[in-house]
Amino acid sequence: METFLKQVAHDLYHKLGGDFAHVAVVFPNKRASLFFNEYLVREAEHPIWSPVYLSISDLFRQASTLQAGDSIKLVCDLYRVYQEVTQSKETLDDFYFWGELLISDFDDADKNLVKTDALFSNLKDLNALMDDFDFLEEGQKEALSQFFRNFSIDQVTELKQRFISIWDVLKDIYTGYKERLASQQLAYEGMLYRDVIEHFDLAQFPCRKYVFVGFNVLNQVEHHLFSSLQEAGKALFYWDYDRFYLEKTPHEAGEFIRRNLNDFPSELPSSCFDNLSRPKQITYIESPTENGQTRYLPQWIRENLTADEKETAVVLCNEALLQSVLHSLPEEVKHTNITMGFPLSQTPAYSFINALVELHTSGYSAGNGRFRFNEVTSVLKHPYTRLLSPLAAELEATLTRDNRFYPLPSELKQDTTLELLFTPRSTNLELCGMLSEVLQQVALRYRDQAASSHDAFDQLYRESLFKAYTLVNRFHTLIEAKDLTVQTGTFKRLLKRVMGTSNIPFHGEPAIGMQVMGVLETRNLDFRHLILLSVNEGQLPKGGGDSSFIPYNLRKAFGMTTIDHKIAVYAYYFYRLLQRAENVTLMYHTASNGVSQGELSRFLLQFLIEWEHPIQRKQLEAGQSPQTTAPISIAKTPGIMKRLQSVFDLRVNPKALLSPSALNTYLDCPLKFYYQYVANLRTPDEITAEIDSAKFGTIFHDAAEHIYKDLHDRNKVINKEAIENLLKDKVRLNEYVDSGFKRLFFHIPENERPEYNGLQLINAAVIVRYLQQLLEKDLEYAPFTFVGSEQRISEEIDIQTPKGVLKSRIGGTIDRLDAKDGILRIVDYKTGGQADTPPNVASLFVPDKKRSNYVFQTFLYAAIVCRKLREKGKQQQVAPALLFIHRAATENYSPVIELKDGRKSKETVNDFEKYEPEFREELKKLLEEVFNPEHPFSQTITEEKCEYCDFKALCKR
Repeated sequence: METFLKQVAHDLYHKLGGDFAHVAVVFPNKRASLFFNEYLVREAEHPIWSPVYLSISDLFRQASTLQAGDSIKLVCDLYRVYQEVTQSKETLDDFYFWGELLISDFDDADKNLVKTDALFSNLKDLNALMDDFDFLEEGQKEALSQFFRNFSIDQVTELKQRFISIWDVLKDIYTGYKERLASQQLAYEGMLYRDVIEHFDLAQFPCRKYVFVGFNVLNQVEHHLFSSLQEAGKALFYWDYDRFYLEKTPHEAGEFIRRNLNDFPSELPSSCFDNLSRPKQITYIESPTENGQTRYLPQWIRENLTADEKETAVVLCNEALLQSVLHSLPEEVKHTNITMGFPLSQTPAYSFINALVELHTSGYSAGNGRFRFNEVTSVLKHPYTRLLSPLAAELEATLTRDNRFYPLPSELKQDTTLELLFTPRSTNLELCGMLSEVLQQVALRYRDQAASSHDAFDQLYRESLFKAYTLVNRFHTLIEAKDLTVQTGTFKRLLKRVMGTSNIPFHGEPAIGMQVMGVLETRNLDFRHLILLSVNEGQLPKGGGDSSFIPYNLRKAFGMTTIDHKIAVYAYYFYRLLQRAENVTLMYHTASNGVSQGELSRFLLQFLIEWEHPIQRKQLEAGQSPQTTAPISIAKTPGIMKRLQSVFDLRVNPKALLSPSALNTYLDCPLKFYYQYVANLRTPDEITAEIDSAKFGTIFHDAAEHIYKDLHDRNKVINKEAIENLLKDKVRLNEYVDSGFKRLFFHIPENERPEYNGLQLINAAVIVRYLQQLLEKDLEYAPFTFVGSEQRISEEIDIQTPKGVLKSRIGGTIDRLDAKDGILRIVDYKTGGQADTPPNVASLFVPDKKRSNYVFQTFLYAAIVCRKLREKGKQQQVAPALLFIHRAATENYSPVIELKDGRKSKETVNDFEKYEPEFREELKKLLEEVFNPEHPFSQTITEEKCEYCDFKALCKR
């Protein structure tokens, strides 16, 4: 394969006799110069002077006295002109998108040397416009007329109104903007190009020869430059094309080349450009998904990678596939050259800056001087914060544990790094200064840690820190110079917008290794083996028209760039890539996603019809491997039995306790019992402004406990009068609830006022209402003796195991104990759920979805209390009770537990001693099963229990 650049190097070397001392070789971009220089070296048999290599942009900039302006400053300057012309009160944030659009239009108009006075005239005054445009050709007049016929002023949408209002003053904005930039010796690219042509000075082009290589579409400034240098005898032209599409008229791929060859004849004969007529290995591959293409890529590379790796290229029509492609490269690839930039938005540096900016804007309230929890923990969890501060993880855990929704800055400044991060910044300048300083610190620490690493992503992330630091400093400079004066919210959005569109260049030797490229980077380059990914409609050519204030017909009438240009340009890139390649694989996907319908590119269809040689068609198919979920069963190995003993044997663990919750968990699902109590797996702590059912119940229990303790302190016998007085004192009831929220939810001192949000206020009001219903129910029950609340009770128990007796303890916390008429009531409050009526005691130990956990818990407490009373020689009836607060207001409601077996009448459990023997016998069997090695920890057979289980994902239910 003889590449285009090799042909140019050979021809140019012999035409100039190897004398390149005063020669400039100009390419559309700089990448081709590296490959060209390599070919030129091979032509020379002795040392020679290298020519000057320039991109077309470099050539114009060298010839101009103006400097290209910073993209952000250009929009800021335009905004000031726009405000002066329109007297608009629009913010820079609202204007930024429109500003970029205007600059793009101005740039295009200048590059095509449009007569802007005519273009920007009042478009609404059609008759005056057409009368004054005598210079227009008939085709231009026809295009303008068509535009105005299609545009109805009578039906103006808001967007059209915006365009019309700007059209009225577009000329003034354009003129004022260029004057403002010129006064600072600045310009946008089109303005700079136009300035060079309008003030053309041959002395600004000192080289003896300018060699223009591989151009395609030329705008008017480039055409004028080429003509001027050609007339001066200073220009040589080399065009890259193929007769296949050049001689097929009309063919969009050759549209611009035909004009260029006519105006600027090529130095190479047409016989060099007959490659597409020869047979090649062309393969079309259809993939069901876009990422599926990258799964095939390693196989293609292993089969097609050339010995000289730079002769193989992977071209991404959709550059968003870059990460997937990088992770798909096989070990066979020794060197890789990546021509595209890596998105800054996909690096930790971007997320770090974003988290810090959110912290100091949305996440801080100057009114109360507090930060918000979500923004604070977003910063504390970031790996860069953890890298700089050893206290960050502990601080984050503390805030989560204590439900600190609105921490003060003083709580967060626990070391110098955290002080830097959590000192409030009131101005954009202060915020930029903090971001610059912290990025410097991360870069220094990261450099020290990563100094010995050669991993590509480590180097990439270090480069991303530098890029982010540069962008932040650019904003700092603009703000300091008063060029950027915006609100903090606007600054946040501008910074995010600029960083979101920034890329990090990959460093390396472009002329070495397999090439991973975007379509635009392939200009002038040829490859022996080539694969293109995502050759889909919408990707090649790129879908959608460019946004513009100047309508399509008007752009076409004045010779500006249109969507037709774009399609022709991409057609040229596509066909030019194929013309010298020997083995080409073209992949497309069929996945529909939004407006993308998964169609192959029009160029693929066109080539399929035009090419006269066979094209292979293949399809990728995803291998189907259905997976079934196997039941999980954990055998009680000696190791696990030892672990069980360490948790529940008093001789090993003095705090050992088998609570009703633990036993209920085992009955519901032995596997869950293993995960939670044996393997000690825990869900991570989370903070949420919502009150879940568990926290709701905890606060209710706390308030009820303190109410009855206070009533008991005044009088051991709680009478109706005391309850009635409290029911009338709503302020006092609210204080009990507030106190519970402070201790258990907000974790703030008693003297600090809790800041409720709307949902929390509703929950607090519901708890107050539940307390009232509890008191009203007790008003019916009074007078009674309050024995205690939140009482911890336990009982040591011997469990028979195959290895001998295991000594453990059963017990828990009783919500309330009270006595009346010789009956001791064990009351368990329930703020949710439904009252159950189990058939008998045995049913409490049967793993079934109807099994009553609540009754089991209360019966366990009753059994322990009964034994304690016997040990003390007391004869007293024990009545277990479940008080469902949300049902307490219903008529004739009784909290006393009842049993009902089939058609038998209900039994009220007023004396638990009658049921205790059977309960203890069943409990003994249960405990022996838990500690029996022959019974594994298996999954529940009742899948209804899995719906809200924390371990649902772990056991694949």
